[in-house]
Amino acid sequence: MRTGERMSLDHATTKPHEELAAALADGMGAVNTLIRERMASEHAPRIPEVTAHLVEAGGKRLRPMLVLAAARMCGYRGPYDVHLAATVEFIHTATLLHDDVVDESQQRRGRPTANLLWDNKSSVLVGDYLFARAFQLMTEPGSLRVLRILSDAAATIAEGEVLQMTAAQDLRTDESVYLKVVRGKTAALFSAATEAGGVIAGADDDQVQALFDYGDALGIAFQIVDDLLDYQGDAKATGKNVGDDFRERKLTLPVIKAVARADAEERAFWTRTIEKGKQEDGDLEHAIALLHKHDTLAATRDDALAWADTAKQAMAKLPQSDLRRMLIDLADYVVARIN
Repeated sequence: MRTGERMSLDHATTKPHEELAAALADGMGAVNTLIRERMASEHAPRIPEVTAHLVEAGGKRLRPMLVLAAARMCGYRGPYDVHLAATVEFIHTATLLHDDVVDESQQRRGRPTANLLWDNKSSVLVGDYLFARAFQLMTEPGSLRVLRILSDAAATIAEGEVLQMTAAQDLRTDESVYLKVVRGKTAALFSAATEAGGVIAGADDDQVQALFDYGDALGIAFQIVDDLLDYQGDAKATGKNVGDDFRERKLTLPVIKAVARADAEERAFWTRTIEKGKQEDGDLEHAIALLHKHDTLAATRDDALAWADTAKQAMAKLPQSDLRRMLIDLADYVVARIN
């Protein structure tokens, strides 16, 4: 798909994730019902309060839709894709609760974070509860292979978050380390969603690998775009303020590229603001100016487009269907957000 076609997706009347949601409406309805049932707690009303604040915040539900789409595309007609879809949404929601505590965030999807409305203890403990619920759900299909995929993903996500914590403020962090972080904290759950959907459907190994490759590349493109939008996005559209990553001293891809091209004076600036955390008025504007000077925003955009193309190439290995087309369009839409 050419760049102009990518851009048209962003302005289409029905966007790819909306078309996918419509095609999977019955399954997603069952997923949402199951989520509401399993996030309930008879003895701790704080749990559904905190969980509902995030679950009902209007997210696109991409990850559970990927499970359903992969399973149905491979011919699955059983009941357990719904359980796996709810599982990945619980894992995702749990990680968001924990992330907001670690990052001391105050806004998520345009709303106050749970840790701001309640407290850090509630966010951490409710996140733990959702992880436990996720593990209960993932056992119900009775597939050891699916259980391994999703439990491995949960471990990889935690590993990615710890790696980010140690690497995010170290100017020695390069693009290979960044990719490991992204594969852990974001892409692992995308690829687990698509892979588990194929496995529960009984797809052959080549198809399951293609689904994994699609989810992996889609997740990487998704996170790169998020990191790029932090420096050039619309706060109303993204639900977070421009420059949050800079203020939180996170070395994301645009900055990593700028550090690699920095002269001594510029490196001293990044050392002061990112490594040492001594930020002053005007530093964000100067940081953005350096990104433009070295053209790292455009270079980051090119990386996102390349990963989206990798996702589309993986999907080409699966039989033609409306769902396959929607997933290909979804890869383009993920990167169309930066046009």
